[in-house]
Amino acid sequence: MAEFVKAQIKGDKVVVFLKPSCPYCVLAKDVLSKYNFKDGQFDLIDISGRSDMGSIQDYLKQITGARTVPRVFIGEKCIGGGSDVEGLDRSGELKGMLQAIGSLQ
Repeated sequence: MAEFVKAQIKGDKVVVFLKPSCPYCVLAKDVLSKYNFKDGQFDLIDISGRSDMGSIQDYLKQITGARTVPRVFIGEKCIGGGSDVEGLDRSGELKGMLQAIGSLQ
């Protein structure tokens, strides 16, 4: 499980672990979708329905302090969930974070 998560968040890109039915996941996806990402720089990983979903969430708790989704990573750093992404977007910090890792066109 750790290998799967590490492989997904490796490198300078934005990765969101989510479940499509979760309103905070939809919020995070909607906020991030406003940005013009370069190809391959924005990954949405749907963990719902996976046999290892619980293990993935347990590992995310180990590395981020929370088991809830969405877990949003910019580069290899977790910035939190849906409300966190919305707050960073509102303050203007999110764009700078995305530019810092070179993920925007």
